[in-house]
Amino acid sequence: MTKAAALVKLGQNDSLNFFLTNRIPRRFAGRLVGRISRSENRLVRIAALWAWRGFTTIDLSDAQENRFRSMHDLFTRRLRPGARPIDPDPQALTSPCDAIIGATGTISQGQALQVKGMPYALAELLDDPALAAGLEGGSFVTLRLTSAMYHRFHAPSDCRVTAVRHLFGDCWNVNPPTLRRVGRLFCRNERVVLRTVATQTGRELILVAVAAILVSGIRLGFAELGPLPRGTVRRDLAVDAALEKGEEMGWFEHGSTIVVIAPDRLVLADGLQPGDQVRMGQALLRLPPD
Repeated sequence: MTKAAALVKLGQNDSLNFFLTNRIPRRFAGRLVGRISRSENRLVRIAALWAWRGFTTIDLSDAQENRFRSMHDLFTRRLRPGARPIDPDPQALTSPCDAIIGATGTISQGQALQVKGMPYALAELLDDPALAAGLEGGSFVTLRLTSAMYHRFHAPSDCRVTAVRHLFGDCWNVNPPTLRRVGRLFCRNERVVLRTVATQTGRELILVAVAAILVSGIRLGFAELGPLPRGTVRRDLAVDAALEKGEEMGWFEHGSTIVVIAPDRLVLADGLQPGDQVRMGQALLRLPPD
């Protein structure tokens, strides 16, 4: 197959993927899949797990359990102890989750990128123009969790979580075909902004957990984060949670995205680059060499 033919085929596949996962009633689909995923009926559970494994390959070799009461239990599974070693270097910020590295770079004119050529405003993502203004010249890295991956996310350093903001939004898919077609996608979707301060250095780090289509819930281990009340577009939670590096912060109820944002100029660790797959606890970001 020629390169041109391959690009045409990719475009056709992308268009089909986009149509199937977004040109449907997204909220209705999410509620329906949510009910199915939580069902502990034996026949429903077997059919749901069989159907899902037809779309993706799930590696359960590192799971704490290998038998699940429901598809939801599979999505939110825990790891067996020691399955994700945590990089001990205090200068390294570790990946909060298993993920594929997406867009990364320097924050310029208040903007980050969801993909090349598609910027979005951090003020809109965070719903905080003052906070966004203080991030100019800092760094961002996008981490995309696929549906087959481990869905829990963890502290990238010893830190305190100082604020949580839960923002109402849509539930677009966050896969590459959609990211290339829907501008400002992360700003459109439901999301949770976690502000943290590193215990040892005092540096701030912001994690933005972005929900996605199908069972789009986000949950936190240190604070109650139920669905937003009807008509509510934003909810701020007063928190002061101390977490150790690698300690669980929360989980997605389906594959999604975390945007890591720092006011400092940071670089990807150990030769990492966009498209690479990282695991929770692996060094992700470091200060650049002097």
